[in-house]
Amino acid sequence: MIKVEGLCKSFHGQPVLRGVDLEVPDGSITAIIGRSGGGKSVFLKHLLGLLHPDAGRVIVDGVDLTELSGRAIDRVRERYGVVFQGGALFDSLTCAQNIAFPLREKTRLRRGEIAGRVATALAQVELEGVEAKYPEEISGGMRKRVAIARALVTEPQIVFFDEPTTGLDPILVNSIHRLIVDLHRRHRFTAVMVSHEIPGVFEVAHTVAMLHDGRIVEVGPSAAIQASTNAVVQQFIRGEPDARST
Repeated sequence: MIKVEGLCKSFHGQPVLRGVDLEVPDGSITAIIGRSGGGKSVFLKHLLGLLHPDAGRVIVDGVDLTELSGRAIDRVRERYGVVFQGGALFDSLTCAQNIAFPLREKTRLRRGEIAGRVATALAQVELEGVEAKYPEEISGGMRKRVAIARALVTEPQIVFFDEPTTGLDPILVNSIHRLIVDLHRRHRFTAVMVSHEIPGVFEVAHTVAMLHDGRIVEVGPSAAIQASTNAVVQQFIRGEPDARST
């Protein structure tokens, strides 16, 4: 579904991505892990078409995203759902209005159809009854669920999760992880998840890729990454400091 070839990006002469290669299997959950400041968010923005690379390609279902602009790239994004870090809900809209927002902006569905889709989306994330509440009136974990419902309400083929559990306690982290796995099982979307949750991410992802110093240093099934003999991978998994962080 997604293939990245030789992706390079620098800012003010400072390289962030140094030739990233990655294939995201169709219908799978692929997690991108790595140190803070290692380029994970920059990489994700390239997949979303928000940044243009200095070199390399991002191919989505056979179409090179780096060659598109305007309406052409918007057509690709119509297949996307995005769960932003922190949720990125609109404070001035109710939960129902937040979820309905992409339907009202991007579709010609009637009001009743939108209401039905919103109700279904809330039921899928186990949040019936919060339609009229504003984001500030619900808990952090509930806001994450509303954000996930909004991402899925358009029935996307590809869903991007940018640190979906940031700021949550361990119990809520596990709850959101289980929800993502359950929703993926129901809808079979292709997912890319940027995450720092170790070891929890290994229970969610089918494939894990480690981004380090602007390159993918290892990629494979979750079990294989956990058992990796790569010193960089093991240092990150174990949370061991090195000379740069002491």
